[in-house]
Amino acid sequence: MNNSFYSEDDIKNIGFKSFGKNNLISRHASFYKPENIELGDNVRIDDFCILSGSITIGSFVHVSAYCALYGSNGIILEDYTGLSARTTIYSLIDDFSGENLVGPLVNSNFTKTSGGNVLIKKFSQIGASCIIFPNLIIGEGSAVGAFSLIKNSLDEWNIYAGIPAVKIKERKKDMLNKLESHF
Repeated sequence: MNNSFYSEDDIKNIGFKSFGKNNLISRHASFYKPENIELGDNVRIDDFCILSGSITIGSFVHVSAYCALYGSNGIILEDYTGLSARTTIYSLIDDFSGENLVGPLVNSNFTKTSGGNVLIKKFSQIGASCIIFPNLIIGEGSAVGAFSLIKNSLDEWNIYAGIPAVKIKERKKDMLNKLESHF
């Protein structure tokens, strides 16, 4: 047994809203309000990840090291999705225009935020060091290149990259045939 990951009993003690089987959760990951976090089966969450707020993670999902999921307004990662290292998802952001103060320690009467649910649909993969803004959907089967900024919804089965992320080309669906032939 690898001591880097919690045992199933340890996972129960974290206090998740729900969790499935065969999960690998790093002892070095941090969970804030775990009672609002749901995990499917075969989920792996690596070292130094932060998960906070309302988060639903499907089955066969990998959250790589140093990822941060800030789910104030909800984050959903459907089955067979993945986040590469250092990706950050925001479901709520501050107004940086200078018209308001910024930060969680400032009285909310002096701040302005905007946000909404982030949905990453099945078979999607997000590259390393991406930033995902609130209130968007990443379409089924999308792939996003490293260091991209995702500030708008993405169509299904395309490859995106850039700041902001733009469509590069269509993505093949060969993985679906492999998955179907496996079952």
